[in-house]
Amino acid sequence: MNVKDIINTGASVQLVVNALDLRELFLEWQAEAQAAAKQQKEETYLTAKECAERLSVDLSTLWRWDKTGYLRKVKIGKKIFYRGSDVARLTEGLNHE
Repeated sequence: MNVKDIINTGASVQLVVNALDLRELFLEWQAEAQAAAKQQKEETYLTAKECAERLSVDLSTLWRWDKTGYLRKVKIGKKIFYRGSDVARLTEGLNHE
């Protein structure tokens, strides 16, 4: 049984671990963290016009949705953008209604 198996069982034990086992455990955790980071997609941003076109709504609707919290805008400098992931979630919800 290795350290990871003991941790996964949730057993309350006292361990004496040698440096090689500890190193192996940390390398496994590092590999898991890197794999998880690769799975996360890089966020994309849409302009207000692109967002309105994708959702088939008017720009005034986007303004109202921001005020009510339904779809929040993101300001980068003086420009307004909308998160692609938020728009995707919203379109999925609209398609299921």
